[in-house]
Amino acid sequence: MKVGIIGTGMVGSAAGFALVLNGGASEVVLVDQNPARALAEAEDISHAVPFGRPVTVRSGDYADLAGAGVVILAAGVSQKPGETRLQLLERNAEVFRAIIGAVARAAPDAILLVATNPVDVMTHVATRLSGLDPSRVIGSGTILDTARFRSLLGRHLGIAPQSVHAYVLGEHGDSEVLGWSAARAGSVPIASFAAQVGAAITDSVRVEIDAGVRRAAYRIIEGKGATWHGIGAGLARIVRAIAADEGAVLSLSSRTTDIGGVASVTLSLPRVLTRNGITAELRPELDAAETKALTASAQLLAATEAKLHL
Repeated sequence: MKVGIIGTGMVGSAAGFALVLNGGASEVVLVDQNPARALAEAEDISHAVPFGRPVTVRSGDYADLAGAGVVILAAGVSQKPGETRLQLLERNAEVFRAIIGAVARAAPDAILLVATNPVDVMTHVATRLSGLDPSRVIGSGTILDTARFRSLLGRHLGIAPQSVHAYVLGEHGDSEVLGWSAARAGSVPIASFAAQVGAAITDSVRVEIDAGVRRAAYRIIEGKGATWHGIGAGLARIVRAIAADEGAVLSLSSRTTDIGGVASVTLSLPRVLTRNGITAELRPELDAAETKALTASAQLLAATEAKLHL
């Protein structure tokens, strides 16, 4: 499958590199407002092809996206000194307006995969501006937060994170909700599994893991300025699920109705992903505190969406 990537900063280029390694695409086209940057990234990534999967990697313009099955949106502007978050969102919405129009003309059948932060609100923007069915406008959402949650649970339990089934819900951000109640290791509830292997999940363990998930980006940004490897791999995983028509269940951001009393909002839930986009969403069983937290997350996101002028 042909994949376009708009924006060749650290996230966009990391996604391209991950696609070479995991075989999620047959062709990757990098597009950037700085063509020299796109060309350099394409050449650098193409040098990894002999060590990965057969993939054609090249730079191009919007016209070169023709026939793409997925277009990753990883472009955006940086916050200016003194600029509010809402002002930044308004400017990024204008960037998306131009990008999405160009993508629609070149690749009208492509699924849009949004990586630009704040990803939930920008997925809402992309859905509104594109006019596409919400099932075909997908935000990376909490796929990375979910990976962090599973990784830390697996480390505590002494098992592979691939054997942990747990999701982070709601906003990709401070109000996100770790779904402890629905978490499983294999088919066993996480607390029961922990007791059986002698690695009890105490209150202090929960607090430590919660902080490890919720504060991960802040720690990484403090140390190296930004995060890109984890989300790049997450984006490649989403593309692979679409390309292979997997029906994989992934925590993705999309338009959601009737969540915690909020009629409509874009946030993350476990969703079934195929070549046609999102075909189903799942509502994990949550306890009262988690339900309340998810409602608060939905309300926060809905309030931000309402302030945007689209």
